[in-house]
Order: sequence, then C-alpha cells, then structure tokens
Amino acid sequence: MPDTALTGPAVDPTDPASYAALHADAVALLEGWQPTSPAAADARDRTLALLSAGPVAMSRQHRPGHVTASALVLDPTGARVLLCLHAKFGRWVQLGGHCEPVDRTLAGAALREATEESGIDGLRIDPVPIDIDVHEVLCQGGSRHYDVRFSVVAPPDAVEQVSDEAEELGWFPPDRLPEPLAGGTAQLIEPALAALRRSPLRPAPSARRRGA
Repeated sequence: MPDTALTGPAVDPTDPASYAALHADAVALLEGWQPTSPAAADARDRTLALLSAGPVAMSRQHRPGHVTASALVLDPTGARVLLCLHAKFGRWVQLGGHCEPVDRTLAGAALREATEESGIDGLRIDPVPIDIDVHEVLCQGGSRHYDVRFSVVAPPDAVEQVSDEAEELGWFPPDRLPEPLAGGTAQLIEPALAALRRSPLRPAPSARRRGA
C-alpha cells in the first residue's frame, strides 16, 4: 500500500506530537469497537497494546510497529470490489497505507488513502472498522503494520486512475478475486458487504488527492 506525504511545511512527520489527535481517535475507536471475528478481536487487543506507547505508535518511524489504515472499495451495489496490483508487493490488495500528521481520524486516513490511490472523488466511508490485521512489513528495515480496515463505496460510474505506486487497478466480483492476492484481503469481503447493507455510508468531506 503506497506511502503518501500530505504534510504542510510546519508539520514534522517525525514528531510524535503531530499524531496526538489521531492517536486519541484510534484509542477511542478501538476501545468501543465490536470485532468482526476472533482474529480481529486478537488484533484489536494487540493494537491497543501498541497504542499504549502513545502518539508515536501512529508514525511509520516507530520501529516496533505502527497503525495503518486501509479500505475495501465497493461499487454501490456491492457487485464489484476495487483492488490494486501493488508495484512493490506484486499482489492484489485493498487500498491504504501509512497515517500522516494531517489525519485526524483513522477513518479519515483510510478515506484519504483510498481517494489518492483510486483517483475517485466522492467516496463514502463507514466509520466503523470492518477488520484489523497485524502483519510483518519491510518498512523501517523490518516492522509490523497494525492495519485498521474500513468499507468504502464509490459513486455510480466512478472511473479509477492508477497511482504511481500501483501497476494496475481493477474491479472484481467479490466471489472471483484475482491472483496473486495479498493475505488478509479476502477476509474483508463479508464484513464490507455487511457494512454496505446496514447503513448509508458517509460522503468524503475532506479527502485530498496527492498534490492537492
């Protein structure tokens, strides 16, 4: 999942204090969240333990691990999901990546990443997570991503635009996902469709594309 850099000139992305608001949101969100599976419950508990380190746990500079945000993008009917063939991983994966100091909520971070990586305006997000997954990554010479995942819906007739860090974007039926598929992506299908059924999703109020 691509990195982004949307910080302003007065914001130091290595300063833990710049993630204070995002950290507070993450703690409150996960403490009140009802996990969607036993594995997600374990990952939630591990993520809350990581967050006890303070705002630094939101920054990619935190070598023991850091919280990230991703989104499974659906079309309005739930008949297709949008995935990215990641240039570095060589696998199809949901959209998402590192949090930035400009983010004030985890849902906002996921929405920003999904907007940047899809090139689609008008995305809507369910602010309740659909999954959490902890996995090893290569950033910072070896670390862990504590990835909080959300359901996002694209507007009708949305046209995607491939970002610099993706080889390809593609829409796929939920029961016919492409290969090779990143671990943990398939498990998002059921909770994402449940989120689509249970409530209208919120408009993207402040998502910003790269370079905006």
